Amino acid sequence: MGEIKNKKSILIFLFFFSFSSFAQEKLSLKDCIERAIEKNISIKNSSLDLLNTTENKKTAIGNFVPSFNINGNHSWNTGLTQNITTGILENQTTENSSINMSVAVDVFNGLANIRRLHRANLDLLAKKYQLEDMKEDISLLVANSYLQILFNKEQLDVQKSQLKISQEELKNAKEKFNNGVIPEGNLFEIEANLALSEQNVIMAENSYQLSKLSLSQLLMFEDSNNFDIADDNYEIPQTDILSKDAKEILEEAMKNRNDIKLAETNLEIAIKDQQISKSALLPSASAFYSYNSRVIMDAPTSLKSQFDLNAGESIGLQLNIPIINGWSSRAGIKKSKLNVLRNKNLLDQTKMDLENTIYQALNDAKGAMKSYEAAKKSEIARKTAYEYAKERFENGALNTINYFQAQQLFETAQSELIKAKYDYIFKIKVLEFYFGIADFSL
Repeated sequence: MGEIKNKKSILIFLFFFSFSSFAQEKLSLKDCIERAIEKNISIKNSSLDLLNTTENKKTAIGNFVPSFNINGNHSWNTGLTQNITTGILENQTTENSSINMSVAVDVFNGLANIRRLHRANLDLLAKKYQLEDMKEDISLLVANSYLQILFNKEQLDVQKSQLKISQEELKNAKEKFNNGVIPEGNLFEIEANLALSEQNVIMAENSYQLSKLSLSQLLMFEDSNNFDIADDNYEIPQTDILSKDAKEILEEAMKNRNDIKLAETNLEIAIKDQQISKSALLPSASAFYSYNSRVIMDAPTSLKSQFDLNAGESIGLQLNIPIINGWSSRAGIKKSKLNVLRNKNLLDQTKMDLENTIYQALNDAKGAMKSYEAAKKSEIARKTAYEYAKERFENGALNTINYFQAQQLFETAQSELIKAKYDYIFKIKVLEFYFGIADFSL
């Protein structure tokens, strides 16, 4: 009976362990970017702006459609009212209805409707560029956070590895102390070194968990405990981006970057607004047609006969020539000119910022490459020195202080190599991003 209970307990444990492992999501960088774009509130609002602009375009198209309206009323009148048949005022109670139908169409309005439609198309295009630009910014932010987790994870692995070494050193030191090979002071120093290794592991674990929490919040995970990234060993990506000069990268960026396209489109919108404001100085003409009729409910003739007898129609053409309107039209033109200049300056500034960013990104990437190569050489040298120092220490030919110094230098070299590695990877991805390679896979 006890054996059966034990088997049930094991099965229950395995079930919950499997469920927990299944529930925890392990996402690749591509998965993280896709989720961030899907969940980000700013991107959602930008998508709503795009939908709103689509409706504005429908309104602009509707300006070309003639307006058609029907209205009617039904009333009861009591007291001294005019008899609509005789024209004499009488004390009476009447009940009558009337109907009116009108159609109007713009013949010419200074090309304003055409220009408003063009503006609506440009505004729709601008909102698309704005949305894509936000997605690109979020992608870079997620990539940076993702690589920070990878850096902290490898840093944690290094500290755990050093902790195991320190534990093994303490075990060996106790045996040597018990055998009278080393003094008690050496044992204390090794114990202190173990305590420092334990502290380093705790700090590295804390940094790792904080970086995971930061990314999980960016991805809008409600439970950060059920979030983790894919356990892959990422290496430096193969790329030829560093073989290109800044001018070549800049030329591609000017053609592909959504922030440049957005600034250019905003300038076109400002120019179109200026053209629309000038339309207010031109004459406008519209045509109209209306039909109306009325009936009296208690009249001796039929309602159909009354509708036919009382029907009236009007058709006409209205012309409006602006002469003086408080200078509001000319003030609008002046403001629109200033807005064109403002957007032109914004476009120039955006291009200058992009140029500076690309030159800086290229220099940073080349510098990161050199730092990574130097860190690799340093790590190899420090590792060799540490292994040599460890051998001498175990043979009693090196004191504890010098041994720990060699160990700490090796740990620092390992950390610097990890840092240089992920810094180099991110800067390569940034440079490829500006060149138009939107591939964030590692």
